[in-house]
Amino acid sequence: MAPSAPDRVAVVSDVHGNVTAYRAVLDDIARRGITAIVNLGDIVGKGPRGAEATELTRRRCIASVRGNWETYVAGPGEPFDEASAWWRAELTAGHRAWLTDLPGAIDLLMSGRRIRLVHASAVDEFTRVRRDHDEAEFAGMFANTAFTADAVVLGRGSSGEGSSAVSGLSGPFVISASEAAGAPGAWALAGLEPTVVLYGDIHHAYLEIADGRTLGNVGSVGNPLDEPVAAYAVLEGVLDGGAPAPFSIRHVRLPYDVEAEIAAASVAGMPQLELYAIELRTAIHRGRHAELGLTAP
Repeated sequence: MAPSAPDRVAVVSDVHGNVTAYRAVLDDIARRGITAIVNLGDIVGKGPRGAEATELTRRRCIASVRGNWETYVAGPGEPFDEASAWWRAELTAGHRAWLTDLPGAIDLLMSGRRIRLVHASAVDEFTRVRRDHDEAEFAGMFANTAFTADAVVLGRGSSGEGSSAVSGLSGPFVISASEAAGAPGAWALAGLEPTVVLYGDIHHAYLEIADGRTLGNVGSVGNPLDEPVAAYAVLEGVLDGGAPAPFSIRHVRLPYDVEAEIAAASVAGMPQLELYAIELRTAIHRGRHAELGLTAP
């Protein structure tokens, strides 16, 4: 009997209203035959089509977490500048409610590895952990905290109260009722921490392994700051597999039509267009544009 195909989960993050890049990534994921997608937040802000990006996420992703820009743009506080007010006005009340109600973390068990997915850190969606972090910051990413206690749990099992059956992977699986990974908070109660953590936020993809733990950033779909192409990651292994089994994390880089996205932002009359255009073309953060003398034609 031939072995069953491994389960694959695509992990996307930091779309930032860049629908041109998002559609290119979603199409690439579909071409690979992957049907399960999770989103690590910052769906909105910085780009012109946050509402459309939100709708695509609701339709195509099986689970999502809340990023800092969901709180900035869709949260109850006052917009902090004219651009934030523009990005908020583009969203409906329903979009804002959905975005701000997203959980802080997603937990799953794959090929004997406890995997946690967050936007920025185990502290909250705002605390940034850069690629050049120190040992304490590395260790902190694997901590069970109040922020991760209500993590959505992704795995196979029988749907029950508080769970929703969805289709994907190599068969049906459920959210918040995994028989293998346990209920939300089960790892902390058992004195267990994740062994793999993937996150977004910094727009810079990398992978680091130390002391038997793996920390990785999946990069940014819509506002990459390491190279000017869309980035995402693919997890492959045995979902709900408690025993060691083949497992991989694959980073994917995907060119897309940057100029078409800049044109869409221009037509929409989006504020901060020049900053956005330079970032998309160069992958250099806007905070360095003046220093480097960068301008957009």
